[in-house]
Amino acid sequence: MNTNRRHAVAALTAAGLLWGTTVPLSKLALQWLDPGWLTVLRFGLAAAVLLPVARRRGQRILEMRVLLSGAVGYGGSVIVQNAGITRTSVTHAALLIGAVPVLVAVIAAVWHRAVARPAAWLGFAISLGGVGLVTAGGGGGGASVRGDALVLVSLLISAVFTVAQGRLLPGRDPVAVTAVQFLGAALGALAFTLVAEGAPAAPSAPGPVLAAGALALAGTLVPFTLFAYGQSRVPAVIAGAFLNIEPLVGALAGIVFFGDPAGPIQLAGGLAVVAGIALSSLKSGQVRAEQGQVGRREPVAGGLGLVPEGVDERRGAGLVEPGPFVAGEGEVRRLEVVG
Repeated sequence: MNTNRRHAVAALTAAGLLWGTTVPLSKLALQWLDPGWLTVLRFGLAAAVLLPVARRRGQRILEMRVLLSGAVGYGGSVIVQNAGITRTSVTHAALLIGAVPVLVAVIAAVWHRAVARPAAWLGFAISLGGVGLVTAGGGGGGASVRGDALVLVSLLISAVFTVAQGRLLPGRDPVAVTAVQFLGAALGALAFTLVAEGAPAAPSAPGPVLAAGALALAGTLVPFTLFAYGQSRVPAVIAGAFLNIEPLVGALAGIVFFGDPAGPIQLAGGLAVVAGIALSSLKSGQVRAEQGQVGRREPVAGGLGLVPEGVDERRGAGLVEPGPFVAGEGEVRRLEVVG
């Protein structure tokens, strides 16, 4: 393994580990802030750091369409996700978030008429079955059906946003797009929060405040930067595999630090989610996206066994520009910020 590849693997591993902290950090920060205010703080701090970087790159960045996409895709999904995290356990939320790449692939298959291999569909089914096991595995640790349902709704919003992101990226700088979407998320969440939640409460302890700051920086900006670095040096299908670290880290943190129960049903569901993603990521040849459909580098869903309809896998055409948040995303997770 050459030096560049070692650095890329190290960056991708670190990104997966840091993304795995987002659910535990959110759970702690929600002891201080309501779901909307935490979203405002998270994306407001991230935008404050990233917007100057985008300006230095000389890009025209403030576009209403991009702002609105961030308000709904990032702001809306994370407000719902935070509401779910307050009502369920860290372990449940983390394992459910592990299904995002599969949701992205299924939605992409329908939306872009991509054709999935039988093995990929089997992987999708196993992962979604694992989600069912996690949610049906009972309470404990503060888990509830309502909380799990809210997390799942947030993941569906995030997955749709990730797939739609391909239409925003051509001709735009991914860093600039992400910066503006973070700003849109903060502004959209602020508008919702002022109406629905009122003024934020004063912190009663330093722990939740530190968790909120760490969520914005160590849970959002730093892993995005590391993932972008690593993804630029290895194929997308390899980079996407490191996203499987996130649910495992989050679930382990829930068990160790929050005392969440780890019964056989939850464990079986978590393993099914990860195994299904791994199975759906197997591919029998280099897959490329249709020219102009998604961009210029690697296929968004190629790592999940999807081939755009009518495209010869052996020949291909064109490559896809990595999205601001690859999922995931990643993108299979476009660094959708989930979690």
